[in-house]
Amino acid sequence: MFIDEAKIFIKAGDGGDGCVSFRREKFLPKGGPDGGNGGEGGDVIFQASENVDTLTDFAGKHHWRAEDGMQGEGSNKTGADGSELLIEVPVGTLIFDSDTDILLKDLNISGNKVTICKGGKGGKGNKFFTSSIRQAPRIAEPGEEGQARNLRLELKLIADVGMVGLPNAGKSTLVSVCSKARPKIANYPFTTLNPVLGIAELSDYRRFVMADIPGLISGAHKGAGLGHEFLRHIERTKTIVHLIDICPLDGSDPAENYRQIREELEKYSPMLAEKKELVVVNKIDLLQSDEPIRELSSKLSGCEIVQVSAATKKGINELKERLWKHIQQEGKTD
Repeated sequence: MFIDEAKIFIKAGDGGDGCVSFRREKFLPKGGPDGGNGGEGGDVIFQASENVDTLTDFAGKHHWRAEDGMQGEGSNKTGADGSELLIEVPVGTLIFDSDTDILLKDLNISGNKVTICKGGKGGKGNKFFTSSIRQAPRIAEPGEEGQARNLRLELKLIADVGMVGLPNAGKSTLVSVCSKARPKIANYPFTTLNPVLGIAELSDYRRFVMADIPGLISGAHKGAGLGHEFLRHIERTKTIVHLIDICPLDGSDPAENYRQIREELEKYSPMLAEKKELVVVNKIDLLQSDEPIRELSSKLSGCEIVQVSAATKKGINELKERLWKHIQQEGKTD
């Protein structure tokens, strides 16, 4: 199961209490106070890791807590500090405070760490309160409470190329022939229920990451179908591949299908709609003539169009080279 959003509660460790203690040794009946301080509570730290792909770990566990500090002891012994809680999340995870809806951190680089909740400080033992006028204090501080927060975690996949298009446009097949990804492929809508990442390799050790996003339908920006919950995954991409089925089984107009998806992108995010786009016409192996291509090109004048057949792999190498140029151009403008 692909989980890309989760709500959790986190709590840093409480500080340990200070200790009230007096030195007791033979021949030293008035040895004085020797109560140690409490240990510090553990912090809650999040780290972006490539070893984690989804937020599944948070689906069944909603409370996460670091270790408390230990109480101080006699003989001026400070209590042990509580262990920090290191929580690994996928690269591309956004951490929000769910109570204020404020973005706390965008963990978009592998290895990035952030401390979200600080552990409480340990309380002072009675040794700390000793002075020339108070030589036998019987007081100690309690440890401070660790910070606590309600969080909303949101995952946005990081890919160079995001693929959009209606269900059955052939996105999964195209990703499979461009990379070594093996998404589920079948001839019915919404075969792809989860985003799929694939690494496309070119000559001279060049490579880029493609994301197959589940098919969009009209009303996706409002949550219809599977589109709304996955549109966020193409927000980070450098370029968009808009895949069009040139021979749709339902007899619909390919140009109208293109406009439908563009409308959904614009309604969801105007910034997303402005991303560089490459229109890829798929299933050209089913054409009897070039007339459908000419007709589509005239209706989509101004669009950069590439023709491919994912089934026969025709035009795939040219497509990958075009995408590489797009990625390099976008990388220079970032």
